Amino acid sequence: QAQLQQSGGGSVQAGGSLRLSCEIPRNISPQTGMAWFRRDPGEQPKLVAAISASDRPIYSDSVKGRFTISRDIGSRTLYLQMNNLKPEDTATYLCYAGWGNNDYDAWGQGTQVTVSS
Repeated sequence: QAQLQQSGGGSVQAGGSLRLSCEIPRNISPQTGMAWFRRDPGEQPKLVAAISASDRPIYSDSVKGRFTISRDIGSRTLYLQMNNLKPEDTATYLCYAGWGNNDYDAWGQGTQVTVSS
């Protein structure tokens, strides 16, 4: 059962933008390390972007310069801004709380992103 509630995603043409959101529940610190993963059919989730507890971001090589991970502590929301989307970005994206620590291990329900050429 998903512990994080995601929103956003959808279908867009190549070159377009989307923003994914992930609500952080009250039982999880909004300052904890968090991440976005992508899941392709039949494969294990792969890291897309992560943000440490000290707000240091890291990105996979395939999304550097196009995606931005951020969070708003006040609204308890994690974001993934996705710009200049490419067809190969098509996947199910999941947010995760507990990056770099053993305090949490919580996943979002996943949201589909489809990029057409």
